[in-house]
Amino acid sequence: MDFRQFKQLLKYADHNAEAISQMPEVNLSKSYIFRDILKCYLVVKNGKFSFKNRLNRAFECLKHGVTSYTFVRYNKEYQLEEPKTTFSEMKRILVTGGAGFIGSHLCDRLVKEGNDVICLDNFYTGSKENVWHLIGKPNFEIVRHDVCQPYWAEIDEIYNLACPASPVYYQNDPIQTTKTSVFGAYFMLGLARRTKCKILQSSTSEVYGDPTVHPQPETYWGNVNMIGVRSCYDEGKRCAETLFYDYHRLHGLRIKIIRIFNTYGPRMAENDGRVISNFIMQALRGEDITIYGDGTQTRSFQYVSDLIEGMIRMMNSGDDFTGPVNIGNPGEFTMLELAEKVIAMTGSKSKIVFSPLPSDDPKMRKPDIALAKAKLNWEPKVGLDEGLKETIDYFKSRL
Repeated sequence: MDFRQFKQLLKYADHNAEAISQMPEVNLSKSYIFRDILKCYLVVKNGKFSFKNRLNRAFECLKHGVTSYTFVRYNKEYQLEEPKTTFSEMKRILVTGGAGFIGSHLCDRLVKEGNDVICLDNFYTGSKENVWHLIGKPNFEIVRHDVCQPYWAEIDEIYNLACPASPVYYQNDPIQTTKTSVFGAYFMLGLARRTKCKILQSSTSEVYGDPTVHPQPETYWGNVNMIGVRSCYDEGKRCAETLFYDYHRLHGLRIKIIRIFNTYGPRMAENDGRVISNFIMQALRGEDITIYGDGTQTRSFQYVSDLIEGMIRMMNSGDDFTGPVNIGNPGEFTMLELAEKVIAMTGSKSKIVFSPLPSDDPKMRKPDIALAKAKLNWEPKVGLDEGLKETIDYFKSRL
């Protein structure tokens, strides 16, 4: 569509704004009227119509509450049939960090379910490649933005995922990591307050630090070094949780907090320093597999699809349940067991070597998920062997 046509489209939207705003199912600002007409235009742009006819059909789509080509059906005469989703049913959802490993999988699920998704990312650790397959869908848009700065939009739900989660990245610029956790939470809470929407904070098992309680329930306050090399991430996430509860108590904000335990799966970065991606890439390249410490420290690993299911169930839970709630797989493995499993599954001839344990690295980590089972009817479904196979296949495709 050229500039002249674009001007015509905006003029058309402007001339019909009053009529559109009076439709009970479309109570939106002018900027959203423009956007939704543009979306409806995209729905029918591939039809064999003149530009004027496409505009008229876009207007008809809007009157019927159609905003995504996913929900539009035409018969052989190109007559609009009854849509499956209307404006009143469609949720506008903001996902910060939406181009990251976890965020991109969440965007996939939300778009597939017919939501209108805004993916917000500054691409420090996220990648457009993770959401490339979504670009061009009328119910998905991507915005380059740093959550350390305010952002304004009319939305129904916010998933706040923005923050580097790998030690390689969050220790590279620890001040920015803390700012992302704290300022990001502050600005997103302000947006949620203004729009009166529900907001979910993706916190982390790192709030438990190097735990002295095992497994870790949500009631455990943690054992965190406040001035260590990992503190920028650990304390930033703890402070974000504090902000969420203060906004909830003072302003009645509808909040949700989940604490994510070690997660893996396709779209992990090859060089992000997480143990599963490290082990798999070293095994596939035939390099020595490096274990930090003596290999007896433990972790629990959940596959990304299980996490996404837990996140959505938490967001959809009643307003009386705010969390925090652990989302993780209670299956516990030593680093030595994991390395041996990866070697066996890749058929690698890699050898295992040992290096000193990094500062403040937890000795054990395992979630108590009794609360998630009781409140969300959630528990992980994907075992480590099944998840590793999918992840190994993904990394093979990247070599």
